[in-house]
Amino acid sequence: MSAQDQIKETVTNNDVVLFMKGTKTMPQCGFSSKVAGVLNYIGVDYSDVNVLSDDGIRQGIKDFSDWPTIPQLYVKGEFVGGCDIITEMTLSGELDQLFEDNGVTFDKDAAEKIREHNG
Repeated sequence: MSAQDQIKETVTNNDVVLFMKGTKTMPQCGFSSKVAGVLNYIGVDYSDVNVLSDDGIRQGIKDFSDWPTIPQLYVKGEFVGGCDIITEMTLSGELDQLFEDNGVTFDKDAAEKIREHNG
């Protein structure tokens, strides 16, 4: 199976996927850590894909999304963005809305705490 096929299958078969450097329990770069930290804190059930363990996936995800950086967040098969976009969406409440619109369970109170501490 090609890297593109693996990526397509992963984003299709999981509601929320984070392609990242490292894992959700042990991120290996600051940007991946920040996005995983938000998702972990607000209690989103997501799949993590460690791009450091497979060079084909590492380059393949950049080609798949036409986005040059990692991490990359997908919700219901759609590319959402990287660290800066996820941070902005978290602080504006757009990420809450995206999850609500797609039936993704998360802790709204925890999301509100992030905004309170960063607002």
